[in-house]
Amino acid sequence: MRVLYFAWLRQKVGLSEEEVAPPPEVRDVAALVRWLSARSAGHATAFADPRQVRAAVNQDFATPDDPVAANDEVAFFPPVTGG
Repeated sequence: MRVLYFAWLRQKVGLSEEEVAPPPEVRDVAALVRWLSARSAGHATAFADPRQVRAAVNQDFATPDDPVAANDEVAFFPPVTGG
């Protein structure tokens, strides 16, 4: 699974992207966030307030309940506002 981090999430994690192999029980975005949070202090800080993080799976906006799979690309980014 390819995980991408944007904006301040990239700064907190210290990476713009990484290849990960979550365990089989990680089946949705919420479980992936919990699993990633345990990877490092930077990950834990980035995901400390899940309400401030948005996700996309294979370039489609995703909710915490949306499924993830081994070959997916999952991106995490802050909420976006327009003007």
